[in-house]
Amino acid sequence: MNFVELLVLAAIWGASFLFMRIGAPELGPIPLIALRVGIATLVLAPVLRSVVARGQFRAKAKALFILGVTNSAIPFCLLAYSTLYVGAGLDSILNATTPLWVALIALTGFQVVVGRQQILGLLVGFGGVVVLVWETLGAGIAGVPLAIAAALLAAVFYGFGINYSKRYLVGVQPMVVAFGSQFFAALVLMPLALFFWPAHSVTSLTWACVAALGVVCTGFAYILFFRLVEHVGAAFAASVTFLIPVFGMLWGAVFLDEKITPVMIVGCGIIIFGTVLAGRQRGRAPVRRE
Repeated sequence: MNFVELLVLAAIWGASFLFMRIGAPELGPIPLIALRVGIATLVLAPVLRSVVARGQFRAKAKALFILGVTNSAIPFCLLAYSTLYVGAGLDSILNATTPLWVALIALTGFQVVVGRQQILGLLVGFGGVVVLVWETLGAGIAGVPLAIAAALLAAVFYGFGINYSKRYLVGVQPMVVAFGSQFFAALVLMPLALFFWPAHSVTSLTWACVAALGVVCTGFAYILFFRLVEHVGAAFAASVTFLIPVFGMLWGAVFLDEKITPVMIVGCGIIIFGTVLAGRQRGRAPVRRE
């Protein structure tokens, strides 16, 4: 049953790239993500029924604000932007580099000691990124290089956010962290969403993608993830990182007729192998929440 829940979670987070790919061109990246985190905030709001949760939220408001900006608002918008130019499958694979950035930022910015195996994993993983994007960049399609850079930068922000939460949000209930990060992301993005709101009408398909992103891919996904953490531990739950690109490519191929190329498969495999090496020494793979 736990493995089934893990597959469901990977399928949900993999589908987020599909929904962004459909919704971002019509609604715009910032309005799309503002709605996503706003809806997720409402879904997760019941956590504040607890007196302890409310106390933690108030006490850690500053840290939750920083986490909301760096681990949700900015990277979500960057990924939504990247889907304007690259497919859901490629985007999900680039997003899978997050654990590599977690390890690199821990080493360079948070003075965490790492061993040779982790360094080897970083080198292998980033080699996989080169393999993955080499063919795409060589095609010379306008907007694609910047989109790839945006997706990788989103993963960098995730890497910072995960390290930051480990340093400054220790002891805070995970669901409080989930709610707080979405709340403050919504607080920051809503004014920008009003400024960038499209002048044209939005189709029902795009609204459906918005609802799916907010309710299912963010709100429900957080609940499911922390349910897995509680039942079987963080290490097992964190292995969802390795499955998300599989579903990202699958949904893109099934619903958007995106091609799954040999280069994508090889690059994805190398990145995942490097991620396993980079994360093994610390006892558990870092978690990327999409």
